[in-house]
Amino acid sequence: MGEWMAFEEYVGREETREDRADPRLAEGLAATLGRPLQGEAWPALWHWMLFQDWRMPDGLGPDGHPRRGGFLPPVYDLPRRMWAGGRVAFHAPVRTGDAVRRVSTIRSVKEKAGGSGRLVFVTVAHVLHGPGGVLVEEEQDIVYRGAEGAAVKDAPPAPAWEGALEASLVPDPVMLFRYSALTGNGHRIHYDHPYVTGEEGYPGLVVHGPLQATLLARHALDLAGPGAALARFAYRGKRPCFDGRRLTLLGQRDAAGVIRLETRDETGATCQEAEAILV
Repeated sequence: MGEWMAFEEYVGREETREDRADPRLAEGLAATLGRPLQGEAWPALWHWMLFQDWRMPDGLGPDGHPRRGGFLPPVYDLPRRMWAGGRVAFHAPVRTGDAVRRVSTIRSVKEKAGGSGRLVFVTVAHVLHGPGGVLVEEEQDIVYRGAEGAAVKDAPPAPAWEGALEASLVPDPVMLFRYSALTGNGHRIHYDHPYVTGEEGYPGLVVHGPLQATLLARHALDLAGPGAALARFAYRGKRPCFDGRRLTLLGQRDAAGVIRLETRDETGATCQEAEAILV
């Protein structure tokens, strides 16, 4: 109980960081995704390359993440930490060369019981400021869970979406390594095959949740057509997907104009689901 009360005390904690939208980052992600950048405005969710957290070797945990503690609650007893989902509101694009500032606030810390045991969810709000004002407002959900139970559970194929815009790709180790490097993500599940299979029990390198969200945000704009822009985007991870396996992107606009999106693995199971609202 004492540890949990200590976690509750993190709610409301605030952190401010500054960065610059370096052109090398934009060039690198454009090459990684195979989508040339048009002009100085960064596409949706490319701001996740900013405000990287590089630590000295003794400041890293065995999984490659920064050691527990600091801004986020130190959930020491649950070794697996993942970015579970989030909600984003876009006000103006980040532009190459912008000086940017991010104000982060811990909104909530909640404990839940899941099928694999105890879970701790931490929701962090970020407000990204640029030279002209607020660029992005978002909430990110981070989940901590134990190492017990199967790393991946079987899931049935999802129902077909009639008339959906469909695209596919095969994320390979090069794509995952480059995305990790561009976002400053040292988590070994994305590039260290002996670690992810031997220590974490996954069948291959895990495709980043943020990378899937970035692909789906672009897919929404491909569906919407030239000149479209996103106002809001929400995403949630359902199950992991892995390198060397075909990943399908689906997009469909509903009667209310909301674009529903999913990634599906080679078995047809849903890996991430999202919704996009256009400006």
